[in-house]
Amino acid sequence: MDRTDNYRFLTTGPVGKVILTMAVPTVISMLVSSIYNIVDSYYVGMLNTQATAAVGLVFPVMSLIQAVGFFFGQGSGTYISRELGAKHQENAEVMASTSFFSSIIFSCLIGIFGLIFLDPISRFIGSTPTILPYTKTYLLVMLIATPLYAGSFVLNNQMRFQGNASRAMYGLLIGAIVNVILVPILMFAVGMGFLGMAVGTAVSEAVAFVVLLRMSSKAGNIAIDIRKFRPSKEIFSNIVGGGTPSLVRQGFASVAVVLLNVVTREYGDAAIAGLSLVGRISFMLFAVMLGIGQGYQPFCGFNYGAKLYGRIRQGFSFAMKASLLVLAVAGTLCFIFAPQILWIMRPDPDVVKVGTLAFRCNIVALPFVAFVTMSNMTLQTCGKTIPANIVASCRNGIVFIPAILVMSPLLELLGLQLCQAVTDFVSFLVALPLVTHFFRSLKK
Repeated sequence: MDRTDNYRFLTTGPVGKVILTMAVPTVISMLVSSIYNIVDSYYVGMLNTQATAAVGLVFPVMSLIQAVGFFFGQGSGTYISRELGAKHQENAEVMASTSFFSSIIFSCLIGIFGLIFLDPISRFIGSTPTILPYTKTYLLVMLIATPLYAGSFVLNNQMRFQGNASRAMYGLLIGAIVNVILVPILMFAVGMGFLGMAVGTAVSEAVAFVVLLRMSSKAGNIAIDIRKFRPSKEIFSNIVGGGTPSLVRQGFASVAVVLLNVVTREYGDAAIAGLSLVGRISFMLFAVMLGIGQGYQPFCGFNYGAKLYGRIRQGFSFAMKASLLVLAVAGTLCFIFAPQILWIMRPDPDVVKVGTLAFRCNIVALPFVAFVTMSNMTLQTCGKTIPANIVASCRNGIVFIPAILVMSPLLELLGLQLCQAVTDFVSFLVALPLVTHFFRSLKK
C-alpha cells in the first residue's frame, strides 16, 4: 500500500476495518514478543528459582531501554502521522531519520554507562546474593545489545504510524522465531546454561533490527537516510511532546518494578520470582490491548491531522469495545487457570502461592487498564502532552509507587499482591475526566 492509498484508507475507510487492519499485525507482534519472553522464562525456570528471579529483576532495565525506543519512536511517529495526514511529506521524512539516529546515539550512551556500573546496578535493582551472578550475566549481554533493542522499537513505531503495521510486524516476528529456536539450543544443546538465554535473546534482537531497517525503505515507508539527519530545536521539541508520555510510562514502570523487587526481597526469592512471573504473564493480556491501541494510533493521528474529529470519537469507541471483548474471553480463562499457568512456568509451590492471588487481581482490573491505555494513546497521538503525561504516569508511577509504600507496611505481602489492581482503578478515575474534556474540546 503506497502513501496515497494509506491516506485515503485511514481517513475515509470504515472505522472498524481500518483499526483492525492496523491492529491485527500489531497485536500479533506484541503477542509474539510476549510469548518468546514467556518461553524464555519457561526455559530459565528449568534451571532454578534464582535464575527465574534474575530475569524478573533485569526486566525494569530492559523496560527503560524500551522506553528510549518508544520515546523516539512514538515521539517521531505521532508527528509523522499528523504530518502525513496534513500532506507535509518532507517534514515527516526529516523527522524519521533524525529521530532514528538520535536514538542510536542516546542508547549507546546508556549501554556504556550500564556496563561501567554493572555491579552496583545489579544490586540496586533488588538482587540477593544468590541471584546476583545471574543478574549480572543477563544484564551484561543486554546492555551490549542496547542500541539494537532501542533502534528496533523506533523503526517499528515509525512504520506503524505510517499505516504499515504489517511490515512493522515482520521484524519482530522473525526476531521472536530466532529467539525461540536459538535459546534452547544455546542453553541445553551447547551447554551455555543461563548465558545461552541471554546471548540468544541478544542475537534475536540483532536479527529484528536488521529486518526492520530493511523493511523501513519498502512498501511506501519513509526510508532512513543519514542525509536527512537534521537535529533542530523544532524536531526535538516535537519528539519530546509526542514521546514523553511513552518515556514517562515506561520509565515509571522501570522504577516501580525495581521498588517492588526491593520491597519483595524481604519475603525471599520465591516471592520475587512469583511476582515477576505475574508481571510477565499479565503483560500478554496487556499486550493485546496495547496492540489494539497501537493500531488505533495511526488512525487517530491521520484523522487528527486531517481534522476529521468525528472519526476519532468513533475509533476510540471501537478500540475500547474490541479490547473488552478480548479481555472477557482471555481474562476469564487466565483467572480460572492461574495456578496451573504459574506452575508450568515455575513448578515451585511457594512461587505459585504468591503469584496466584496477584495474577487474579491483575486480571480483574484489566478493563480499567484498557480505558487508561486508550485514553493515553489518544491524548499522546493528538499532541496533548500534559494530560497525556498525567495519564501515562499514573499506572506505573504517581499512583503505583505510593501504593507500594503504603500497602506493603499495612498488609505486608498481601499489599504487594493487591497494589497493581488498586492502582489500575485509581488510574481509571484520573483518566476519565481528562479524556472526556479532550473529546468535548474537539470541533464538531
